[in-house]
Amino acid sequence: MEAKPNAGHLILAEMEKDFDVRIVTQNVDDLHERAGSSQVMHIHGEIRKSRSTIDPSLVYDINRVELNEGDICEKGSQLRPHIVWFGEEVPLIGKAVEWISLADFFVVVGTSLLVYPAAGLIMVPGSNVKKFVIDPEIPDVSAVQNIELIPEKASTGLVLLRNRLNTFCMA
Repeated sequence: MEAKPNAGHLILAEMEKDFDVRIVTQNVDDLHERAGSSQVMHIHGEIRKSRSTIDPSLVYDINRVELNEGDICEKGSQLRPHIVWFGEEVPLIGKAVEWISLADFFVVVGTSLLVYPAAGLIMVPGSNVKKFVIDPEIPDVSAVQNIELIPEKASTGLVLLRNRLNTFCMA
């Protein structure tokens, strides 16, 4: 609850001045939104929301740290965190694929690319779409075409990326 957006979050939000930035994140926090990003899809849900256990379309903002037994929705069912637990279906994965299939550039920041189905999203953009991976420990991306690796932490790597994208767009 007390976490603040870091430099990486702020850079992505700032990039909206020059680019149509759409963020598909596995993170369940709201740091991208608090940094100012306007198009954020949380494929693993949002920790500051709860949902009905019988009707997943009933989603509520929560302003406290925890949910308690007896916290119920308007239909009388227990509320649960609005997040995807391991082993559960990722309901927004199809929407994420739609967004990514429209990308001119695809950027992966700060992930090992080991958690599926999200890790497979790097294969969605066609071979003509330039892809970037920003992480100090570059994951195995040997099967990915048209990729550039930036072995830096998010804040440093995103500055390099912004400069690189400006170069592409001016060319």
